[in-house]
Amino acid sequence: MKTTIFHKTHKDLGAKMVQFAGFEMPIQYPKGILAEHNAVRTGVGVFDVSHMGEFEVRGADALNFLQKITINDVSKLAEGKAQYSAMCRPDGGIVDDLLVYHMGDYYMMVVNGANIDKDFAWAKENTAGFDVELTDKSDEFHLLAVQGPKSPETLAKLTDAPLNDIPYYNFVKGTLAGVDMIISRTGYTGEVGFELYFKADEETACRVWSEIFKAGEEFGIEAIGLGARDTLRLEKGYCLYGNDIDDKSNPLEAGLGWITKLAKGEFNGSEAIAKVKADGIQRKLVGFKVTGEKFIARPHYPIMAGGEQIGEVTSGNVSPALNVGIGLGYVKKEFSEPGTQIEISARGKTFPAEVVKFPFV
Repeated sequence: MKTTIFHKTHKDLGAKMVQFAGFEMPIQYPKGILAEHNAVRTGVGVFDVSHMGEFEVRGADALNFLQKITINDVSKLAEGKAQYSAMCRPDGGIVDDLLVYHMGDYYMMVVNGANIDKDFAWAKENTAGFDVELTDKSDEFHLLAVQGPKSPETLAKLTDAPLNDIPYYNFVKGTLAGVDMIISRTGYTGEVGFELYFKADEETACRVWSEIFKAGEEFGIEAIGLGARDTLRLEKGYCLYGNDIDDKSNPLEAGLGWITKLAKGEFNGSEAIAKVKADGIQRKLVGFKVTGEKFIARPHYPIMAGGEQIGEVTSGNVSPALNVGIGLGYVKKEFSEPGTQIEISARGKTFPAEVVKFPFV
């Protein structure tokens, strides 16, 4: 297993470590997932997400190349802006969801850690015919996500960058804790927050971590593991690749029509996606809330209605904010309207639930 540069820090903090995306990563720290979740919702928390992948895209055809391999319209990006997008195969199946950053004279793609090798191979395969240079920089970058309502006040102690003036999905290049960084107003929690991309040796990286924690001490700053990362994103209805989206799902049924820009012209999967749009989706990713006893709906549990299976759970957990079970899953389109009563089948029983609008919180 790979480790991030903060591995010793996690161990010293008493983190419970698990294998994730080929890395040994912290799933939780001694205070537990609930305390970590609440710290991000009310104060500030720090996630080590250095397992994520970063690709640099350079060359005269960088824009045209990205227009081909991603579903959003990269031509709308100006320098200093980021864009949520996805890559699709010709059949419309999702290769990965990702971010595209306009860095000025080049672009940066940020992909899921579990998909780095697959994504790079797919992107490389698609460079044919383009004057473009694609470089995997994943091992060079460290990435910390500092999230929560107190994150601007925490980081303001360490940088002169105008944090409060950075709009959502924008970034600046600046210095924080004495280190040059990309300071990005993005995150996976639904809270105010920043993602910090930087290159440094272990001593410097761990100093950055330490200085962020000193700056956030008055706000009850906590280190956050993968467990709370999952409950935070689930409460906002954010998709997780490998669970809620994969190469067997297309963007329209996954609720990603808002980033699918068919009008921009031909791109990988555009013909298949346009056909789905014309014919109408057959299934839809929905959110649901368990309405009976407290119950966690696990991936692959059947979703039922009227005694027949109408879909399958893709993600589920107990919402710390609502104190009820919530989840995501694909259901036949006719059962996708909020208010629809469904059941989750598990262990020979069925548990009542209701389709609800995103976000849960």
